[in-house]
Amino acid sequence: MEGASFGAGRAGGAIDPVDFLKQPQTILRVTTWIFSIVVFGSIVNECYVNKDSPDLLCIFNENESACSYGIAVGVIAFFGCIFFFVVDLYFQQISSVKDRKRAVLLDLGFSGFLSFLWFVAFCFLANQWQRTAMSPGVSQGADAARAAITFSFFSIIVWVALAVKALQRYRLGTDMSLFATDQFTADPNAAYPGYPTGSGIESTETYQSPPFTETLDANPKGYQVPAY
Repeated sequence: MEGASFGAGRAGGAIDPVDFLKQPQTILRVTTWIFSIVVFGSIVNECYVNKDSPDLLCIFNENESACSYGIAVGVIAFFGCIFFFVVDLYFQQISSVKDRKRAVLLDLGFSGFLSFLWFVAFCFLANQWQRTAMSPGVSQGADAARAAITFSFFSIIVWVALAVKALQRYRLGTDMSLFATDQFTADPNAAYPGYPTGSGIESTETYQSPPFTETLDANPKGYQVPAY
C-alpha cells in the first residue's frame, strides 16, 4: 500500500510515455506552458514601441510595471511547468509516502499561487490597456497586447484546474495512507492479534478436569457378571 498512493501506481513500475502524455494533468501542464510562452513572448517582442521619442516604451499605458509584471509571471510559469512536468514524470518512482505528499502539496501550493498571479496579471494588463491612447506606434503592437491579456485569462483557468487536480490527488493519497495505517501494522514481524472472547477475558482453565483421568465404575448399572 505504501507504493500506491497520491494518484500513482506502486513505486518502481515502468513508465509508459504514451499513457503519461494522455493524462489530463500532463495535458494541462503543456497547455499552460504554451500560454506562458505566448504571454511573455508577446510582451517582450512587440509590446515595447516608439511613440513620440526614440526610446522604447511599454505599450500598456507607458507603464513599465505592467510589462515587467507580465514578463515575470510568464517566466515563472514557464520554468514552473518544466519543473512539475519532470516531477510528474518521476512521481511513480518515489517510494516514500511522505515524499509523495510533499510533492503533491508543493504542486497544490504552486498552482494556487500561479492562479492568483495570473489573475492579477490579467486585471493589471486589461486595466492599463483600457487607459492606453491609440497611436500609430501602439497600433503596431495592439494584437500582441490583446494576445497577452487573452492568454493571461486562459492561464487562470488552466492553473485553477491544476490546483484542483493536485487537491484531488492529495485527498486520494490521504485516504489511502489512513487505510494503510489502520489495517496494517508497521512492524512486519509483529504477530496478528487474536480473536477476543465473548467476555473479553481469556480463561486459564481450559478443561474442568484432565482428560482420561476420571474414575470408572467397575460394575456399571444394569450389567450382571455371568456365573460359570
